Amino acid sequence: MKEKEETRLLELKKIENELYKQNIKLIAGIDEAGRGPLAGPVVVACVILDKNSMIEGVNDSKKISENKREKLYEIITNEAISYGVGIVTQEAIDEINILQATKKALTDAILKMDTKPNLILVDALTGIDTLGIPYNSIIKGDAKCYSIAAASIIAKVTRDRIMREYDKMYPEYGFTSHKGYGTAKHIEAIKKYGLCPIHRRSFVKNICI
Repeated sequence: MKEKEETRLLELKKIENELYKQNIKLIAGIDEAGRGPLAGPVVVACVILDKNSMIEGVNDSKKISENKREKLYEIITNEAISYGVGIVTQEAIDEINILQATKKALTDAILKMDTKPNLILVDALTGIDTLGIPYNSIIKGDAKCYSIAAASIIAKVTRDRIMREYDKMYPEYGFTSHKGYGTAKHIEAIKKYGLCPIHRRSFVKNICI
């Protein structure tokens, strides 16, 4: 591993390394993908990596190309001590709102973990049900914390794969390119074709159709 990348990763692992010194052994990072789009689910990932993990390229998923995220997803999920993914549909988002849906997906992700963490590091969220596991909420955690960055990659890749499958079902909307976000192309398609079953009604009510 190049020296510059090693230095970057060590900086990204500062929070975890301080916690390891306090004898906290199993630390999970949690992050979400899909809070903002007009269509599709919200996805939350929770991942525990080994204390010595130094996966080259791990970073906030928004700073990584789609191709690189896919490769990192395979490495992270193979190397993980445990990981879980929670997915909450657009129907539930409309019913309970996006914040509550994200919190539900977070709890679901923890439930799916084979090994439960001693501590959770989560990107920004508070007032969450972590099944009694202590958590620290870190603002912009996906850019500051190795475990959260790894979780952001799992969540983003999982959701992107779902949206690519939806693109096959509803090709006129272009979900592969924008993943359900409110791009000009997507809004134009909504105005032309109306809503499809995966649109979040509560998100698109202000778009003239």
